[in-house]
This record gives sequence, structure tokens and C-alpha cells, in this order.
Amino acid sequence: TNPLNNLFGGELLARMDRAASIAARRHSRRIVVTASVNHVAFNKAVPLGSVVTVEAKVSRSFKSSMEIYIDVWVEDRESGQRSKANEAIYTFVAVDETGTPVNVPPIEPETELEKKRYEAALRRKQLSLVLAGKMKPGDATELKALFVES
Repeated sequence: TNPLNNLFGGELLARMDRAASIAARRHSRRIVVTASVNHVAFNKAVPLGSVVTVEAKVSRSFKSSMEIYIDVWVEDRESGQRSKANEAIYTFVAVDETGTPVNVPPIEPETELEKKRYEAALRRKQLSLVLAGKMKPGDATELKALFVES
């Protein structure tokens, strides 16, 4: 813990990375590697002795990459009440034994939350590609749709 007796942020990042890698591996049935940590929000401290649940799900898959959305819950030891403490979005890539990226199966979102995260994943990917200089802003159709009136 840190001097305030809360879980270190870096320790939580490692736990989220492990949970996300399990979700990516289960979906792809391949070796997976962390490609990026796209978003992390430390909204609530995790006090010493808390029960922490890290939930990771593939929100969208692309050719060889998968976006993993992670929700972190903290349970009060006395009341048993769970509250969302943190969230993160990681990107993993499936690879073969030589480290070469391989295709992954598509995702079929079912719940409203899964559908929302699925749709947003493409916008996040396009934004990341534009910022990295790998996509021209004019080609980011999902991002343009946010700003152009129909």
C-alpha cells in the first residue's frame, strides 16, 4: 500500500493487465501480448484489506488485436456492498509462437453495455491511429461522424 494505506496504482495496473490477458487469451485461444494501455481511471481509492474484483472482457476484436475493457470493483467488508472503483481499456494482440500477429475471431455484443463499448471501440482505435500518424484524419469515418451533422 501507499502511505495512505491504499493499494498502489501500479499494483492495480498489473492486476488489470493480468486479468485483461486472460480475457484476450480465452477469446483468441492464442498467445497474447499487451500492445497498449489506452485509458485508466483511478476514480476511487482501494483501502487496505478491501475485497477487489477485476472484471475484464473483450469489447471488440479487430484483425489481430482486441480491446479489453476492465472494471474494478471494491467490496466493503462489513456491508458487502460493491462499488465501482476504477476502469481501464487495454489493447492486446494475438501472436503465434514466433511473435507474428495472427487473426482473432469477431465479437458479438449482446447486452446494451457490450454494444455501447463495441461501437466506441472503433472510434477509440481510429483516434489512436490518427494520433500515431497511421491514419489520415479524413479517413477516420467513425470520428468524423461524431462532429458532422447529417
